[in-house]
Amino acid sequence: MDEQRRQMLREILLSAAVLGVFGILGAALVAFTWSATADRIAFNERQMFLRNVYKLVPKQEITNNLLKDVITVRDPALSTAPVKVYRARHQGKPLALIFSPVQHPGYAGPIRLMVAIRADGVLGGVRVLAHSETPGLGDRIDERKSDWILGFSGKSLGNPPLEKWKVKKDGGVFDQFTGATITPRRVVAAVTATLLYFKKTHRRLFEAPAETNPPNAPEH
Repeated sequence: MDEQRRQMLREILLSAAVLGVFGILGAALVAFTWSATADRIAFNERQMFLRNVYKLVPKQEITNNLLKDVITVRDPALSTAPVKVYRARHQGKPLALIFSPVQHPGYAGPIRLMVAIRADGVLGGVRVLAHSETPGLGDRIDERKSDWILGFSGKSLGNPPLEKWKVKKDGGVFDQFTGATITPRRVVAAVTATLLYFKKTHRRLFEAPAETNPPNAPEH
């Protein structure tokens, strides 16, 4: 009887050991897969971010590492959430500031923008990173839906004058969408706020020390 019990105990311990080994191997495999996937996702996000940047500020003009020349700003006049500011430089001289993301309320939820402003205060351009606007109406702020967002390129606080930084329905120069005035109105307001913030702070933003641990990938 004792021998049977010892045999049973050995079998139980062997089974437990086998299960333990498989558990360790499984956990290691999951950790490895997660790490590899996370790295790939981060890489893809960096590439997508840079592709958007290079649409607004030509790649050949930028001579520094944008992803390491970053600061974070918090100002409710600029955005409802903290904003990463990526500093583009050419041979060490200020070239442009890329605010990403600038978040403002839209019609159906927050609209997150990338706003690039060159050192002279002229917009390199604007892109929509994320939104929840109504399909077929407000979603035309998205570059994939219409070219409306491209109309900001080359504009500044003097072109048009500040009082004209509104949709046409409000006496400004920017088109609104049929049946969806609120969304473009909010985007114009967000871009105007970013330009005003740039005007007040751009020297300080260019001169501030870069973050010691900048993000591996931009937030979207």
